[in-house]
Amino acid sequence: MPKAVERLIVIAMIFSAGAGAQVRWRLAWNDEFDGPAGTPPDPAKWAYDLGADGWGNGELETYTNSLENVQQDGQGNLVIHVVNSGGGNYTSARIKSQGLFSFTYGKVEARIKIPRGQGIWPAFWMLGANIASVDWPQCGEIDIMENIGKEPSIVHGTAHGPGYSDADGLGAPYRLPSGEFADAFHVYAVVWTRDRIQFLVDDNPYFAVTPADIPPGDAWVFRSPFFLLLNVAVGGPESWPGAPDASTPFPQDMLVDYVRVYQQVPRRLHRQ
Repeated sequence: MPKAVERLIVIAMIFSAGAGAQVRWRLAWNDEFDGPAGTPPDPAKWAYDLGADGWGNGELETYTNSLENVQQDGQGNLVIHVVNSGGGNYTSARIKSQGLFSFTYGKVEARIKIPRGQGIWPAFWMLGANIASVDWPQCGEIDIMENIGKEPSIVHGTAHGPGYSDADGLGAPYRLPSGEFADAFHVYAVVWTRDRIQFLVDDNPYFAVTPADIPPGDAWVFRSPFFLLLNVAVGGPESWPGAPDASTPFPQDMLVDYVRVYQQVPRRLHRQ
């Protein structure tokens, strides 16, 4: 796939799911991960979550900023490398654009080849930029893609907020027509507007959530800036995804070809 040139303004055209109206998008932010092999992700675009506190899910990994766990491969990919150090100790990485880039509304997509195996939990997602002041889930969370290794042909898209979080999040699975997601790269995306979040895999829309879908009396918390995250967790809730077992191969790699954020071209800029 041809790489976008940094700072180049790209206009993309998609059809609004279920609307039939043509929408034009302008590239607002991106990372093509075209750095030299063995270099970290661009520090002007990505920061790190660090440590081993379970992250609210009983996860088993320690997140690091070590090049052993996260680096560019010199072939246009970011690699999140998951290592089993033995004795139930795992290291991985979780990178985020918090404090560096956030946005409100747009089309967000990443081309990713996920890892595989029981207890492996890759994700591409977003959190409300106000998380430090209002905490979770009041800040909101949009899970653009999550996979649990025991479901190799399924990914999940979910929105979380106050009154509809954790197991009560508003989401749906997408099942690959054939094969497993870890076999190849796929494009995971959302189109986010003021009153709708549409989830897509390989440009196929499969689920949408609107204010009408949230429980009565709860808040729709998706009208303020969000930031981006990429990570691979190990373990978590026993039922979803559970811990690795003897069948889980290590090390594991998640490859990210690009992350792109488009925003709608204002109507006044449309050519008549």
